Amino acid sequence: MKTFENLDLEGKRVFVRVDFNVPLSGDGRVSDDLRIRSALPTLEGIGKRGGKVVVASHLGRPKGKVVQEFTLKPVAEHLSSLLGKPVPLVSDCVGQEVEKSVAGLRGGEFLMLENLRFHGEEEKNDPGFSEQLANLADVYVNDAFAVSHRAHASVHGITRFVKCCAAGYQLEKEIRYFKQALEDPRRPLAIVVGGAKVSTKIGVLEHLLSKADFLIIGGAMANTFLKTQGKPVGKSLVEDDHIETAARLLKAANEKGVKVYLPVDAVVASSLTVCGDVQQVTVEHVPPDMQILDVGSRTVEMYKSILRSCGTVVWNGPLGVFETPPFHKGTYALAEFLADLDVLTVIGGGDSAAAVRLAGVEEKVGYVSTGGGAFLEMMEGKTLPGVAALEECIRRG
Repeated sequence: MKTFENLDLEGKRVFVRVDFNVPLSGDGRVSDDLRIRSALPTLEGIGKRGGKVVVASHLGRPKGKVVQEFTLKPVAEHLSSLLGKPVPLVSDCVGQEVEKSVAGLRGGEFLMLENLRFHGEEEKNDPGFSEQLANLADVYVNDAFAVSHRAHASVHGITRFVKCCAAGYQLEKEIRYFKQALEDPRRPLAIVVGGAKVSTKIGVLEHLLSKADFLIIGGAMANTFLKTQGKPVGKSLVEDDHIETAARLLKAANEKGVKVYLPVDAVVASSLTVCGDVQQVTVEHVPPDMQILDVGSRTVEMYKSILRSCGTVVWNGPLGVFETPPFHKGTYALAEFLADLDVLTVIGGGDSAAAVRLAGVEEKVGYVSTGGGAFLEMMEGKTLPGVAALEECIRRG
């Protein structure tokens, strides 16, 4: 994928779409800046090449209205502290006043547009709004992998009106690691899939059966598979309307020679709020008044023994309710194990990435994706609209 690296950016207005949809603390400060830090190489690289850097993002779900709760002011301030340079926030993202502010930039200077989603036209991919955004750009750079599965104006539509388009370092890195892990992996390839529901990952599981050697299933979604096999699951979260789906997936995996591993034991309790009765039991002996909230220690050891033999591991979705101790242990144990495993590990999805950070091993694992929905859609084999539009613009240019 073409990056901005070989472009002449001196004095050019460079519109950089980033994803700074980051969590804010109660006092309005950025509480997790992973996505901001991930974009720094691109932003700094453009600035060093003399580009006039126009930073564009959304924050939250203002639904096309100006909502001060979702102003990008604290994000601009945080970015400024990381860059060591001022990053003024303009009051809008389109219009004559914004165009004047952008025109007033000098090479190497930065400016941030106000929340793109204060305009409903952004999510509608409105051509007129796309053209207004393009009026701010000589060069368009997409460095927002996490929203590249959305056909929005700043991700998709704008590329029709800017002649010169390129990928940022972060987007290029996301695509490269993904292809390395799933299109040309070092084998065996293990896919670890967790999370709450089978229904949200049917497409992922179906697509990955043609790629994986091992499929490891955890989280609440494993309960549906266990029930399919006749195992008691007590009061656990189960998608009864997807029992047949789970059975079909297990049959398809068997036909394709993909080995599927489900939990052999579990950590159970009567509820998340009453943890005094926490027990570890085999999956054949889940009490009827209990619910499965984490994988057990034997399951963790089984998963480890499988992953030790692998050349590539892709992980999406936690193994338990990791936000609530003591049901974090299985997910944290997997994160810590992968951090020490000498193989390519690619971790994607908001919960998995958060678990890796909370476990303190973010810097030790192979690669942590900044995308949740985008990562999942790529795992389903889908083409991301933002990436497709960028590639089409590059072909035209």
